[in-house]
Amino acid sequence: MTDETPDGSGTVDTADARRTVTDTVRSWREQLVGLSHGLHDEPETALQEHRAAARIGNLLESAGFTVTRGAAGLPTALVATCGTGGLVIAFCAEYDALPGIGHACGHNVNGAAAVGAAIGLAAVADELGLTVKLIGTPAEEDIGGKVLLLDAGVFDDVAAAMMVHAAPDDSVGASSLAVGAWDITYRGKPSHAALAPWEGINALDAMTVAHTAVGLLRQQLPPGVAVHGIVTDGGQAVNIIPARTSSRWEVRAPTVEQLGEAYARVRACFEAGALATGAALELDAHGEQFADLRQDRAMTEAYVEALAGLGRTATSRCGEAMASTDMGNVSQRIPSIHPTIGYETGGARQHTPGFTAYGKSPGADRAVLDGATALALTGTVLATSAPERARLLAGVRERAGLPGPRSG
Repeated sequence: MTDETPDGSGTVDTADARRTVTDTVRSWREQLVGLSHGLHDEPETALQEHRAAARIGNLLESAGFTVTRGAAGLPTALVATCGTGGLVIAFCAEYDALPGIGHACGHNVNGAAAVGAAIGLAAVADELGLTVKLIGTPAEEDIGGKVLLLDAGVFDDVAAAMMVHAAPDDSVGASSLAVGAWDITYRGKPSHAALAPWEGINALDAMTVAHTAVGLLRQQLPPGVAVHGIVTDGGQAVNIIPARTSSRWEVRAPTVEQLGEAYARVRACFEAGALATGAALELDAHGEQFADLRQDRAMTEAYVEALAGLGRTATSRCGEAMASTDMGNVSQRIPSIHPTIGYETGGARQHTPGFTAYGKSPGADRAVLDGATALALTGTVLATSAPERARLLAGVRERAGLPGPRSG
């Protein structure tokens, strides 16, 4: 099968391009699996991923990419590019771990698969008129590195963005919950808990009132809205009326619009704690809000076909919502996909030590290679399909406020 070259000067053998992509990813197997294992062995939490970013940058430089480290002023972010074509396809690499339980969300697999996809597609970048862009996105588990990179303009020239996420199974099409987080502090007044408790203002009581109010509110929250939090400081000594307490809370909702409505109701619960006790409330946003995920249908179809060629079948989860991801913010502006790539985890789900234990298994290693290959093959479809290429380039122009190409 052949298609016109991007400049219309001839034809390109798409089957040959697909073989080149697949063979390239397989030829980098040792390095890609080694990257996944290295990330797994040395887990680093949000904005501390210095070794991870260095590993990825060094590997991409060895593959011929131009690497910019510290992108958008984030020390552990990076951007790597290869090719000079007008169609820019980006792969998002995640590599932060969770506190205490390492890569329990499989970001070692996510990151290595994205790197492999970039290397595979770069092998045909000149032939297909592409620029391949690997964007290293830190702090997905915390403040949302993709949002900061998006706002800094790192995605401005990107026509399509892709990544895969580790999971117990292969799936496509799911949405995600919009989410926002708060750091909450109550400040009261200390006093001796036995001699003169009436002289104090109990900040822990304020937190208790708020926690109770949130618990009662849950019955009236719409389906899909969730509120959860932890107390990070409940006082200093049992015989002192707590003068300070702190906590972190998250609110999730199916859409960013519903998130805003839920925010107002949950905030009132924390204000109630202050009103009831006389403590002062400090409520500060923690990181960036994550938007709900929108997966591009045409890109999803191309990915499913590529995955089938590797002997894998993806379950469609259209209409279902995963947890939350800052890839949602990217998908609201740029055609994107965020499928899951599965492997055996003994029944363990993400964010548990059991899931971490399978991160270097043969199944996880296969997921790295198959995820990389399927993403890169999806890129070849986008580049060689004239309607898809035109659609994606038109989207870039529209976001930039530029006129379309002249006709006739």
